[in-house]
Amino acid sequence: MISTDLIKGSLKTIVLKLLSDEGRMHGYLITQRVEELTHGKIKLTYGALYPILHKLESEKKLVTSQEIYNNRVRIYYSLTPEGTSAVREKIEELNEFINALRWIVEPGKNLSHA
Repeated sequence: MISTDLIKGSLKTIVLKLLSDEGRMHGYLITQRVEELTHGKIKLTYGALYPILHKLESEKKLVTSQEIYNNRVRIYYSLTPEGTSAVREKIEELNEFINALRWIVEPGKNLSHA
């Protein structure tokens, strides 16, 4: 499993990308889908996820809607137009970071500087 310290800086990108690909989702489904897509390598805690969801909502990148499911209120998160446009930017930023880490971790390899 990947440490939460490494995940923290990428969590906004993970959430935005997942909502972009999958459409509206509730928190539990986000955690399950991330774990599934990463073959268990990334396990999001609610303590890490919900502050990011609230932050993205305050930044107007997400909106919420509510539905009753099994007599409980379930909150769904969806991208706003601002959130949709932020996805590509955040993915590019993350890819740049990953490439920069490769230059540090594997300095002897001929890695692209694009």
